[in-house]
Formats: sequence, C-alpha cells, structure tokens
Amino acid sequence: MAIRITIDRMLAQRGMSVGEFAEAIGITPANVAVLKNGRAKAVRFSTLDSICRVLECQPGDLLHYED
Repeated sequence: MAIRITIDRMLAQRGMSVGEFAEAIGITPANVAVLKNGRAKAVRFSTLDSICRVLECQPGDLLHYED
C-alpha cells in the first residue's frame, strides 16, 4: 500500500502503550494493530480525529505517501 501510517513512532515518542492508546481513542487494541501494521483499508474521520486529539498531532504527522 502506498499510504503508511506511523502510529508506532508517535506512540513511542509519547511513551504510550497500545492498550492506553486504544482505550483513549475508543477502539480495540486489535484494531490499533490493524492500523499500525498497515492492514486497514479505511480510517473513519471520527477515529482520525480521536487519534490526532490523543497524540496531539495533525493527520499529516500520521499518514505518509510512499511511491
């Protein structure tokens, strides 16, 4: 997939575990793993909003295009 999601890096920079992150944004740790591993086919804007709120970042900090 040409779009990479860099949640791993953001969580590491903030010292946050997957479980803490999942609880804070309101999804399961399994769904966080799907996002982290690039297996997600889509991301709801409400989920992206929650991710950005919790990680205090912009969508462009999380999503990167690779040719």
